[in-house]
Amino acid sequence: MKTKRSFLFVFPVILCFFSISSTAFAQKIDEEYNNRLRAYTTDERFLPSSILDLIDDPTVPSPLKHFGDVAGAPKVQHNTSEIYGYFAALAASSDRIRWEQIGTSEEGRAINLAIIADELTLGKLDHYKKQLALLADPRKLDVKDLDAVLDDSKLIYYINGGLHSPETGSPEMLTELAYRLVTGTQPNIQEIRNNIIVLINPVSEPDGWDRQTDWYYRYSIHRQNFEDGGMRNPPFWGKYTVHDNNRDGIQVSQELTKAALRTYLEYHPTILLDLHESLPLLYISSGTGPYNETIDPITINEWHMLASHETTQLAVQKLLGVFSWAFYDGWNPGYLFWIANNRNSIGRFYETYGNAGSNTYLRDISTSFYAGDPANKREWYRPDPAPAKVMWSIRNNLNYMQAGVLAGLQYAAQNSRQLLGNFYRKSYNSWQKGLNESPRAFVIPKEQRDPNMAAYLVNNLRTQGIEVHEAVSGSKKGDYVVLMDQPYRNHAYNLLSIQKFPADARYPSYDDVAWTLGYLYGVEVKEAEQVDYDRADLRMIGEEVLVEGAVLGSGNRFAIAYKAQSKVLPLLYKAKEKSRNLKVYVLDAEGAVGGSEQVFGKGSLILEGLNAEHARALAREYGLDLHAVRSGSDPVKREVHLPRIAVYQSWTYTQDEGWVRFTFDQMGIPYTSIHKDHLKAGNLNDKYDVILVPRLRGSVSDFIHEIDTKWGPMPYTKTSEFPSHGFPASTEDMTGGPGFEGIANLSAFVHNGGVLVPFDNSSMLVSQTGIGRELSVANTSGLNHPGSIVRVRARHTDSKILYGYPEVFEIFRGNGPVLSVNQQNRDLMVLQYGVQVPKADIPYSGEILGGNAEIPASQNVAGMEEGRYNAKNYPYLISGMVQNQEQILGQGAIFNVPVGKGRLIAFTFNPMHRYLTHQNMSMVWNTLINWESL
Repeated sequence: MKTKRSFLFVFPVILCFFSISSTAFAQKIDEEYNNRLRAYTTDERFLPSSILDLIDDPTVPSPLKHFGDVAGAPKVQHNTSEIYGYFAALAASSDRIRWEQIGTSEEGRAINLAIIADELTLGKLDHYKKQLALLADPRKLDVKDLDAVLDDSKLIYYINGGLHSPETGSPEMLTELAYRLVTGTQPNIQEIRNNIIVLINPVSEPDGWDRQTDWYYRYSIHRQNFEDGGMRNPPFWGKYTVHDNNRDGIQVSQELTKAALRTYLEYHPTILLDLHESLPLLYISSGTGPYNETIDPITINEWHMLASHETTQLAVQKLLGVFSWAFYDGWNPGYLFWIANNRNSIGRFYETYGNAGSNTYLRDISTSFYAGDPANKREWYRPDPAPAKVMWSIRNNLNYMQAGVLAGLQYAAQNSRQLLGNFYRKSYNSWQKGLNESPRAFVIPKEQRDPNMAAYLVNNLRTQGIEVHEAVSGSKKGDYVVLMDQPYRNHAYNLLSIQKFPADARYPSYDDVAWTLGYLYGVEVKEAEQVDYDRADLRMIGEEVLVEGAVLGSGNRFAIAYKAQSKVLPLLYKAKEKSRNLKVYVLDAEGAVGGSEQVFGKGSLILEGLNAEHARALAREYGLDLHAVRSGSDPVKREVHLPRIAVYQSWTYTQDEGWVRFTFDQMGIPYTSIHKDHLKAGNLNDKYDVILVPRLRGSVSDFIHEIDTKWGPMPYTKTSEFPSHGFPASTEDMTGGPGFEGIANLSAFVHNGGVLVPFDNSSMLVSQTGIGRELSVANTSGLNHPGSIVRVRARHTDSKILYGYPEVFEIFRGNGPVLSVNQQNRDLMVLQYGVQVPKADIPYSGEILGGNAEIPASQNVAGMEEGRYNAKNYPYLISGMVQNQEQILGQGAIFNVPVGKGRLIAFTFNPMHRYLTHQNMSMVWNTLINWESL
């Protein structure tokens, strides 16, 4: 009979380890390594005992032997090839480690994984993967067999490093940790190696890591003051995403996320630890709450259990400034480590104090506040704080991070069976909820406004590991059904249901608080209290769902019935590429086309000059039906010319610009990336018809001047010394911004007939330059609007920007400035927040002294009859949380402002947020299609 170790019994065992003399081990200690660790650690109180005494293995190279110095040496940073080269050397010299590729980055770099365990375990790796797959799906494991499976299973602990490029400690630390785990003869290391399997992804973002390494040697290595105001990281990390590569878990769009998810679904690790850097001196995550309500309470308690164990073990080693609880909430499921939480495993992260490189700096930690308290203050969650100022090196960083990881690995090794049992129980609980609680299913009906988006939703759910069925017979044939009686029931519910973030939460939300996919994608999704389908009529979907359009009818022209479908604009660009003589017309009135009986709505398109073969190919590729119609009378129509599009990029903030580029690339919409150099060069109308300005941060001064010229010149160019720079954009000098000259040229572009389309905060920045002076920032003190799904209403239902949309629909909006116009200019508002008629739009009906003048009708917008919609039946908030929403109701969501011969189309929200808000993107596509007639 096996005995179960309790936490209390584990604790003294670990205490004993730290007092063991190095002479007790068979192999000799590498004293040179010890000496360098002491030399590079700035204070002995930053050097935990568990980090000392690496083995001097005669056949396996240590970081010192391989690189010429220990990991975390001052002013040394290794690029991806060097890190990978070291892991390859370990794998070549030891049977305790495997090294394999799990993905390829957007720029073609490998994403690799190390698998570490004893030789016997690695020889049975496939067996252990099958055992964990059984524990992950309780439908395939009879309860009577559970003990036998647990006895014959090994926990897998997945460590992810190098996700955020300027957080430079984890790839270096993981080289040393891997060597320790492979060669160590100490009891705790042998226990880890024999009892569990460790996965290490040392550089999960190789593109950004190489750029950061080049940046360090190009610009940071000689810096003396961390707070000098200089840029600590390159303008680009990955090809598209910067910090948001850790916000991709819902959409799974970036290659690093795909690699991590594939790895999870192959190995089913019980614990996934993501290593980050920002907080002094080490934060071990548990979060302040509110916790996501779909997460099993077992997982939430495991967060605290593991954090408590690790903070305790670091306290045993007298490390200062280690804490938990006071950072992050635990609500949003989109972070990379939530790949585990969403699937009944344990997802967690560290934040170690980092210097964005390998320099040593004097740091003031008293200026950092968490849960309202400075980082050097003693609290219940931080009983031994560091002093206000510390001299901090990258070696200190590695010491703290590695000591915490070792404590966590040993806890997992000593409690493997209990943690695996918890994993099974959580999977079982999720399955049972689906069997016994409502809803029993979510249904995606066959008939959708945009079938491509319904297919996209189904494919996303399947990518997540969620089972989706299709009705293959009966009256509901073609419906997609997500049955809740499955192990990932909780995750499916989380993605498809409405979020209700507590409005009285003590601490602000950490990120977006809503992500209901049906609303974000513009897909009708229904909760089903009962499963109204015969199970025999349902087929599990086992392949990617594709929508294949067709050419319907006969005729020499082709019409698209427009409902703001996501693929229409990409189809038009492809059609133009294939048929140079193509002419495209858009309907500005509904009616029959060419004598057909079908009524086509406003915004519908007619394509002339397209041959039948190309038409059929386009219909198949884009999943859109093309209606072949004869020549003849049409409703009111006008020819449209597809615009030359530019996407503006600032050198100080490329995050949202990267998402826009990613969206355009995914959709196949051609564009040109431009930056300050292009604005300063002028003649913008000769090259572009529409300029998009994705969401930027900062003030109008930041928009105009960007990086201070005192740092210049700062080239971002590809050279033999810095080969990762110069992509995806380049400049001889990043400093100075477009300046007043560039802004004047941007203004001239609009005045001369161009269309300028800023998103979110950029709308405020553009208006404050004087382009669109009618717009001003509204006073919305007290408004708290974290990323949520809300209801909006068309003020001009005939606006071309809103073609294909109903009068009332949903958008996603986060915190950002609210713009307004004066009373005389309220007709510039195309779309408003909320559906009720604002007081400002209700015509005055009282007495007028001194005459009978008629009240101007400009504020009495068509279709805004008072009382037509009430707040009870049409509330503003749909999913998420908004505090003091009265500050935004009736304000403009989109403005259409004439500027000279051109237009400023100002979105006061981000319609292209993180490749999530597909329902909102078609307003941008409408703007591009109709750019000449806005």
